[in-house]
This record gives sequence, structure tokens and C-alpha cells, in this order.
Amino acid sequence: MRPAAETIADDGLFDMVLLLRILARFPLPVLHPLSWWLYFAAYRLVRWRVPLARRNLEAAFPSMPAAQRERILRDCYRRLAASLLEAIWGYGASAEALKRRVTLANPEVIEHCRVQGRSVILLTGHVCNWEWLLLGAGAHLGIPIDVVYKPLRLAGVDAYVREARRRFGANPIPHKSFLLEIFRRGDEVRAYGVLADQTPLRKTPKHWTRFLNQDTAFFLGPEKIARYLDATVVYVEMRRAGRGRYAVYLDVIAEPPYGDDAGVEIVERYARRLEATILASPADWLWIHNKWKYARPDVAGSASGVAVQSKTR
Repeated sequence: MRPAAETIADDGLFDMVLLLRILARFPLPVLHPLSWWLYFAAYRLVRWRVPLARRNLEAAFPSMPAAQRERILRDCYRRLAASLLEAIWGYGASAEALKRRVTLANPEVIEHCRVQGRSVILLTGHVCNWEWLLLGAGAHLGIPIDVVYKPLRLAGVDAYVREARRRFGANPIPHKSFLLEIFRRGDEVRAYGVLADQTPLRKTPKHWTRFLNQDTAFFLGPEKIARYLDATVVYVEMRRAGRGRYAVYLDVIAEPPYGDDAGVEIVERYARRLEATILASPADWLWIHNKWKYARPDVAGSASGVAVQSKTR
């Protein structure tokens, strides 16, 4: 079995890249109705990760009526299907077209850092349309954006998507090379984008906190990058403003100089901001993501010794 991050040669009955190029030429009003069929196949027919998403919602909102949770679940799949086709459209869209659909409320936050000669760590999550978030940020901001990503399994598709993401100044970097690239370009003023709601590996250092009614592990890593670069840390919130339209808001959650306990504070502030974003619009988060892969160990019984316990709230 190949590792998930390993790319493989494209094969199959048709050319996936050609299909993506064709779909990218379709007008968005045509693609949006097609997303209903994608939703129907994933949610109604295949039931792709539906049990996992339902368990996540039940754990996060135990007192919520079951019917309301089911509406959130259905809306999550509908919006995810729409976001996928929007992303494909975005790979061929112009900068001006994307700027009309993804507005940036306060770009002066980034401009202030640029004028100061300071890099920025942009922390966000799998909310709304994170592909458009990267493309829209590149179209709006006059600063290079390095973003960590996990290579897709099909090599041709991975190359196509990577080049599409680069069109407006973004620089997708495979996760295994991300730290090396940071060290190599540490003297440049850049932005570094991280989808920080991924689940850390069991044996890596992590921060445990209460998040969506559950003990949840978060990466301890963005704060190390912030310390090394002497960078400002910004939470990036994406909100749905209508069908195929989004608004982005930037919120500084930490800036230098950093104290000894800055690491936990940064991760905790990110967790709280992300939680507020999800609670404001639950269907816009990626509930099919296996965020709770393993239970929180107690301090005495942790064999790895890497779990970092958060303060009692």
C-alpha cells in the first residue's frame, strides 16, 4: 500500500487533468447546479464518511435536536460539493473575477506587517472554500504566500492544481519540505499559510484543549515558525456571503516579542477563534475530517511524553 502523500502516475480510462481543464472553462452558474448531483452521489448514494460526520456532530452538539444536526450534516455535504466545483472554476478564473467573489475586509493588517518588514503566519481552517481563500488572498495581497499542502496521489492532477494555485503569487510547498523552505527564506518578508485544524500524529508534540465539546489535539508548530521568523500571527476567517461569494477577515492573535509561554497561547487563541467561526456557521466546516482520531491520554499514562496539556479553562 502506498503512503497517502505519495504521488503516483496517472492512469485510468480518461485524463483527469483534461476533465479539470474542461470544467474550469464552464461558467460558475452552470457548475453550481452540477454540484447537486455530486452532493447526491456522496451523501445519498455512496454515504461517503456520513457515519463519521454524524458522530462528530453528535459529540460537538449533544444537546442539539437530532433533526437540526441532520440539517447541518446535509448542508455540509451540499456546500462541500459546491466548493469543489467552485475550486475547479477558480483554477481557470482571472484575478479580477476571484476578487469580485472573495472580498478581503481589512488587507491593511498585512500591509502594516509588510511596511514593518515583518513576515506573517496566516492560520485558518477547513471552513467555506479554502481553495478560493488561497487564490483570493494571492489576488488581493502584494506579498508572496507560502502554503503548506499535502501532495495529491495522482501526479498529473497534483501538478495541475499546484500550478493553478501559483498563478497569483502563492507558493504551495509539500508538507515534508515546508520547514526547510522557511529556513531557506527566513530573511525574506513573506506570508505563510497553514490550515491548522489538521490532527497531529499521535507521537508528535501537541496542545490539548477543549474544542467543540471534546478534548482535542492541535499542532504545536505555528508558534515555532513565528518565533524563528519574528513574525506576526494572524487568524484568517472566511464567511459565506452568498452563493459563490465569501468575505475574509484578518485578526491578529499574536505578535513579537514572544515570551516563554507564547506557544500555548498562540495555539489556544487559534482554537478559540476557529471554534467561534464554526459555531457561527456549523455547516461551513469540514465535519467529514477525522479530527478526533484518538483520545487524550492522562499525564501519568502518556507513554510518548509529548502531549502538552492546556490550562483548565
